Amino acid sequence: MKILVLNCGSSSIKYKLFDLATNEVAANGVVDKIGLKGSAIKLERPDGQKVLLEGEILDHQTGIEYILGVMTSEKHGCLKDLEEISAVGHRVVHGGEKFNGSVLVTDEVVEMMEKCISLAPLHNPPNLKGIESMKELLPDVPQVAVFDTAFHQTMPDYAYMYGIPYSLYQKYSIRRYGFHGTSHRFVSEKACEFLNRDFKSQRIITCHLGNGASIAAITNGVSVDTSMGFTPVEGLIMGTRAGDLDLGAATYIMDNEHIGTASLNTLINKHSGVLGISGVSSDFRELEKAAYQDQNERAILALNMFTYRIKKYIGSYIAALGGVDVLVFTGGIGENDTQVRAMICDNMEYLGIKLNEEVNAKLRGKEAQIQEQNAKVKIVVIPTDEELMIARDTNDIVNELAN
Repeated sequence: MKILVLNCGSSSIKYKLFDLATNEVAANGVVDKIGLKGSAIKLERPDGQKVLLEGEILDHQTGIEYILGVMTSEKHGCLKDLEEISAVGHRVVHGGEKFNGSVLVTDEVVEMMEKCISLAPLHNPPNLKGIESMKELLPDVPQVAVFDTAFHQTMPDYAYMYGIPYSLYQKYSIRRYGFHGTSHRFVSEKACEFLNRDFKSQRIITCHLGNGASIAAITNGVSVDTSMGFTPVEGLIMGTRAGDLDLGAATYIMDNEHIGTASLNTLINKHSGVLGISGVSSDFRELEKAAYQDQNERAILALNMFTYRIKKYIGSYIAALGGVDVLVFTGGIGENDTQVRAMICDNMEYLGIKLNEEVNAKLRGKEAQIQEQNAKVKIVVIPTDEELMIARDTNDIVNELAN
């Protein structure tokens, strides 16, 4: 079965074609700058060859037409015919309280997704555009929606509720939703498979660390808490996001800087995090160069704040879970940044977290255990693959439909 996975952003479409019969990626790429000058489609072939095709791409449907055209072209294609595509899986950022799992796309599902737009006004509309475009272009091919928030819908109410008047929750559905759910689900399951442990009996803390970062507490196969909240700005300090911030400080900034909610939103999402603290970059390679080679004090401060916040969340989730069996690192930073992993695990031996510094220092981007041999807690690095998780969910749902 060949599954096309689409991740539609406001001006881009990431795509991946999986051949689940051979467990291979037949095509992988991105459509960039939709509706903007310099729009193009990038394709990476299975042999590693990279192709760039420039053209006028005015909207998402045109972008998807380009994707389908390239995949069936004589020169760059991997499909003889579009009928080889068995199903399409879509990453959808926000499912609100309406979706606690992946679903077959129907008119009713689309209507429910539209009601979630107010919760993710920047993300859900392009996600829906992708679904609408595929329905127009391949009307007979089943589509599946996989929600970033769904995995965290198992959180208990005392974990997801905020200390605001309950009427505001009832009126606006203001609560913690959490994000990166597809990644947290994938790496927690993969970690247990890698360790040959039963996923349904482990206490797991997963650290998805990239420019956007979040942590999840998982027990008996379900998420019971996560650091991101009503929006992806809550929780950890990130590349450009502030993370946890005193609301009083936010209103104080607004009063003294004479700015409104739109400007504050830009401030805490685009100009804060390690970029705002260091004044150097949100890219950790540049940040660490500034910190360790140039001895930039603000870069050092940013790294210390970033890792300290993660350490605090790990400690709080160990308390919430009543212990931890597996600690997972994933995401671009979690998979590749040896220094950040070492800083997070430093002085955590009393909790059973003992990093093997020699193994850790050599490990980048591969599945591996990095704890000391006698450590109580398994520490593993698991490269995330959200697209594969989406493809698998899509395959399962379509097969259930067929049966």
